[in-house]
Amino acid sequence: MTTLTITTKGQITLKRELLKHLGVGPGEKIEAHKLSDGRIVVKAAAPNGTISDFIGCFSQKTGPKLTIDEVNAIAAREWAKAK
Repeated sequence: MTTLTITTKGQITLKRELLKHLGVGPGEKIEAHKLSDGRIVVKAAAPNGTISDFIGCFSQKTGPKLTIDEVNAIAAREWAKAK
């Protein structure tokens, strides 16, 4: 079990090991669900991007060029997070 400290602003910081367990990183979101017995359940938020967002990443004129294998690896990793 991990113990977290509440700041004077009523905030907590999740430790790196918990973020890794959730499979989230900087800029990603998590969800907290309140249960009737006073507990909360925290999980990685489902991505809310659209297929247009995904297709749009291929039309960029600048930035790194990815091989099809790299694109497939990224897609597989992100689909695995969504489950």
